[in-house]
Formats: sequence, structure tokens, C-alpha cells
Amino acid sequence: MTASGIELSGNLQGAQSFETAAMMTRVASETDIDELSHVNNAVYLIWAQDVAVAHWRTVAPETLLKDFVWVALRHEIDYRDQVLAGETVEIRTWLGRAAGPRFERHVDIRKPDAARFSAKVLTDWCLIDAKTRRPRRVGADVLDPFGVSG
Repeated sequence: MTASGIELSGNLQGAQSFETAAMMTRVASETDIDELSHVNNAVYLIWAQDVAVAHWRTVAPETLLKDFVWVALRHEIDYRDQVLAGETVEIRTWLGRAAGPRFERHVDIRKPDAARFSAKVLTDWCLIDAKTRRPRRVGADVLDPFGVSG
């Protein structure tokens, strides 16, 4: 269980592709369902944020958690397959490119053993200094706990 109360499996360090991703599972509840009888598009975004935050809180030492926060600058979401109430999804996340204060994160949401995703999300996150509230370059101190390089 992570500091955020979400259980992650897979690679918490070195998550750089679908195959090496950190992962959590969710079961779509009745409150996740919209008028079309499938998971509401906004719920996929909540799940993407949940897995991203859980991954950060799991790998980052307390000093980094105290000194920095992440702000989402942009979400790009593709939808391919509906998820119905009661269905389980695997939510995988891995890290992309770091440039300046920005850090890409990929999220793939799909039913177990599905050949294609139900939704895929690419988010540009910005690292913020918790005290000054100003952007901070993503350096080795942030990358090392994830087990990745810039």
C-alpha cells in the first residue's frame, strides 16, 4: 500500500514502457458510470491522476515529498473501448521525457488481457517548488528515485 492508500505492483523504479510499467487495478463502480452505461470519460482522468500520484508518493523520499509538488499542465486522452460497471481494469503508468520543469507521464487503462486500451493518457506534469510555488527543473534528485535518467 502506498502513502496515498493505493496499492501498486510492477516496476516502481525503471518504469519506462508499457512492459515495465507500475500498475494498479480498479473495478468500475456504479458511481463511475455515465448516461451511456459505461465509465465516464472524466473517471479515466481521475484514475490516471491516482496512479501518477501513487507512483510519486511511493518512490520519492520524504524530503522530496516535502519540497516539491506536481501540477498537471496538459492531458491528452484517447478512448478506444468502453468499461462497464463491475469490470476490472489495469492502469499502467510509465515515465516519458523530462525537459526543464516538465515531465511526461504515460497511462494505459485496459481490461486484463485486452489487446487494446480502453483509454490512454499522456500528461505533461510540471515540478513546482513547494515553498516558492515556482517551477523547478527536473534533476537527478527527482529522476533517481524513479530509476530513470533525463
